[in-house]
Amino acid sequence: MPQNKLNVLVVGGAGYIGSHMVKLLGQQGVNVFTLDNLSAGHRDAVLCGEFIEGDLGDAALLDELFARVKFDAVMHFASWIQVGESVREPAKYYHNNVANTLVLLDAMRRAGIQRFVFSSTAATFGEPQYTPIDERHPQSPINPYGRTKLMVEQVLADYEHAYGLKSVVFRYFNAAGADPDGELGERHEPETHLVPLVIQAASGRRPNISVFGRDYDTPDGTCIRDYVHVNDLCDAHWLAVKHLVQGGASQSFNLGNGNGFSVQEVIDAVAAVTGRTITVVDGPRRAGDPARLVADSSAAREVLGWAPRYADLKVIIEHVWNWEQKAVAHTEVV
Repeated sequence: MPQNKLNVLVVGGAGYIGSHMVKLLGQQGVNVFTLDNLSAGHRDAVLCGEFIEGDLGDAALLDELFARVKFDAVMHFASWIQVGESVREPAKYYHNNVANTLVLLDAMRRAGIQRFVFSSTAATFGEPQYTPIDERHPQSPINPYGRTKLMVEQVLADYEHAYGLKSVVFRYFNAAGADPDGELGERHEPETHLVPLVIQAASGRRPNISVFGRDYDTPDGTCIRDYVHVNDLCDAHWLAVKHLVQGGASQSFNLGNGNGFSVQEVIDAVAAVTGRTITVVDGPRRAGDPARLVADSSAAREVLGWAPRYADLKVIIEHVWNWEQKAVAHTEVV
């Protein structure tokens, strides 16, 4: 690693995962810069470094920023992420997730920035042919969201071949959890992720939690997913930056705990952690929901030396519950 401080740009650093990333980089002594248009992020979630309000599709702004600061690496978290919305509004997803990412990559190319860490998704795999899912699993996305992410992965391969851009791609499974210090958490509007939805049902911010299907080929009939703590995701990204700065090769990694928990297990764990009764409403299956999605993250462990610190589901839920209690207190004050 170079002796001088690294300069790292976090695009989408005011969002859920990005804000946790900014905090970690600050703790590591990095000169961290956040670029976010605040369409989904929150200014008060950026706890350190320089904040630039703007869009990754603004080439003039990027050129100005890259002329002012010599960045050692760029991290990209600024994507739209809702599967259902991507089906209803594919233009929104292709414009931001693909076209705007190309604007960012081309600005990096003009400035000679050669290291990129990209947040992709397990949705690039589509219906799983086997589990746990490793990096060799065929990629055949079944929705526009997954397709936009796969397109960027393909662009990155071509940009490395043509321009020498080095990248690390992370395919998240189910990001969950909150900052263990209680300073940051998930604030999506609307919320679509299971853990915060169940937590909100426990706190009274929503009346119930819906379970979509109890007839899957799983031990309790509900879908099984791999929940990985947001701080563990950020640890992987920091290791990726160090990997690239030290001359490591471009690579794609699947990030998950490697353990699956069913929807019912999540509900039971939230009830146990919070001591609250959770009202459950059963509904029919949703189209495109596979029975199991679990990651094989051995490549990230072997190449980057990554290991999840918060693999226990109850610990993940405890962190979210601590954050939720702050959110409820704030709502009551307001």
